[in-house]
Amino acid sequence: MTDQIDPTGGMRTGPDDPDVTRLINMPLFPLRTVLFPGGTLPLRIFEPRYVDMVRWCMRESRAFGVVLLEDGSDVLDVKDAGDQSKTPQIYDVGTEAHIIDFDQADNGLLGIVARGGEKFSVLRTSVEADGLVRADVRSLHEPANPLPDSYETLTNVLKDLLSHPLIKELDPQVDLAEDRSVSHRLSDLLPVAPELKQWLLEMSNPSERLSELQEIIKQLSN
Repeated sequence: MTDQIDPTGGMRTGPDDPDVTRLINMPLFPLRTVLFPGGTLPLRIFEPRYVDMVRWCMRESRAFGVVLLEDGSDVLDVKDAGDQSKTPQIYDVGTEAHIIDFDQADNGLLGIVARGGEKFSVLRTSVEADGLVRADVRSLHEPANPLPDSYETLTNVLKDLLSHPLIKELDPQVDLAEDRSVSHRLSDLLPVAPELKQWLLEMSNPSERLSELQEIIKQLSN
């Protein structure tokens, strides 16, 4: 597999290429939420560093990275920006987030809607003067294949979840005939802990994820 560095600093769009790994630098948004590829993430933003990050992403047509916050707070005091011990502890696999909508609320909060793009692994992080965390990341390709008939039960569960009015509003991307897409949406929408969602996100094979989802759904049904 080849490492291909994007000189513009952003993941290129286009067909997935399993033989190319993209290395880029991007701002990170640590949250107690796991974003999956194709998922929809609405956010209300008030911290100046993240408002500036969103403006930069929109101006440059760039994505930011969503990573699960492992320990500590995602609110880093500016005076602690140079103290690595104060840096938010994050998991090292996340998902790029593309801003697809935004609005300015009457209370001054910036509202955005982001759509999940490619998964990535965090190679190294740095903290800017305002406390914003940036990272060098490597894109993670995940294969996609037709969904086997043996997972019909999972498809039915997913259809039920997608029919919920609140989920319809989010309009998540899903291909019910593809194993990767179904595994991502089920992992995204099932009511399980963020750490379990993170474990599912980190799996590199849709078949493995689907098998685990079968067990999780059995447990939730009991």
